[in-house]
Amino acid sequence: MIPDYDLAIVGGGAVGAAFAALAVRAAGFSGARVAVIERERPPAFVAGEAYDLRVVALSRASTRILAAAGAWEAIAATRISPYERMRVWHASFAVDSPAALEFDAAELGEPNLGYIVESRLIQSALLASLEASGVSILAGAVEALSLAPDMAAVDLGGRRITARLVIGADGGRSRVRDLAGLPVHTRDYGQQAIVANVATARPHADTAWQRFLGYGTLAFLPLANGQCSIVWSVDNERAAALRSLDVPAFERELTEALDGALGEVRLASSRVAIPLVATRAERYALERCVLIGDAAHTVHPLAGQGVNLGFLDAATLAEELAAGRAEREDPGALRLLRRHERRRRPHNELMSRAMGGFNDFLAMGHGPMAAVARRGLGVVNRMGPVKRVFAARALGIAGDVPRFAK
Repeated sequence: MIPDYDLAIVGGGAVGAAFAALAVRAAGFSGARVAVIERERPPAFVAGEAYDLRVVALSRASTRILAAAGAWEAIAATRISPYERMRVWHASFAVDSPAALEFDAAELGEPNLGYIVESRLIQSALLASLEASGVSILAGAVEALSLAPDMAAVDLGGRRITARLVIGADGGRSRVRDLAGLPVHTRDYGQQAIVANVATARPHADTAWQRFLGYGTLAFLPLANGQCSIVWSVDNERAAALRSLDVPAFERELTEALDGALGEVRLASSRVAIPLVATRAERYALERCVLIGDAAHTVHPLAGQGVNLGFLDAATLAEELAAGRAEREDPGALRLLRRHERRRRPHNELMSRAMGGFNDFLAMGHGPMAAVARRGLGVVNRMGPVKRVFAARALGIAGDVPRFAK
């Protein structure tokens, strides 16, 4: 029996849609043999409307992956916010202290450090690229999954589709991961990220600002309309207190938390709180099934690396499947999927530990080890070669970089 599809991607968000587009445009799969299962499409972009609260910081590698997926041109035609500098400091020092860490694109010979982009614009552009390639986009939610030696089957509730390979790209609470029986380790940070858009008295200067507070982390990400997107990560109790404040009181707390670096801050949107949990699957792959993106791993958002790790997963899996096609290998073969896992899992787990360490010692830490970590920011800032290594990692252009990200 011939399966309905070669590839069935569960989750048509940014990472799942990027993988599907790469599979067709760069890895040689026919669009007619690829299906993406997505519950809900994002609303269409309307010029001049307010910025969405969900934004991401795209690395250089991620923009290259989106270009290879046929989506970057459409994304750039809507609205993107390039940032040229990033300034990171601890609350025990002033923002302009030598103890702060600053990355500058000009010093690195780069046009910028990345782009702040609304998540829905990325997803919309990728789904449009898929439709142009003949990929089937199926509405529905997965109710059952079965993995057999020759194919996998997905039950969408009244509809059953079969595929040579099922890709779980359905987020941190992955239904595919659960149905496949892939164990996951979870760390609940006991924190929430308060997300909002704000206006500031002083211009953001195309700079991403991040302050470690001793009780959490506050990031201001520059938007093209002059506003900033904030991510304020604090413990659950403090988050509840901040959410209960009226708007003027919240604005005063927010201005103080950034130490007045951008002057008075005013809310330009509603406030949303997101619980912070880190997860990592013990395994990414079984015969006929593989996990990518948040389904395989989630990290603390303090460095904005989550979606960038997911795009690297998507590009690496597409590269391995392309190699498998050249070798006439079945795309659902465990040997092939394990090659992807061996490449991505070490990097993802290293990043997860690093983000956990930044949270424990810089954002929330006290005592001798935290003091060493705080001083380390200034030390790294004065060590050019070390700082360039950090920057290359953040840009996604160092280490095992898949060819679609080069």
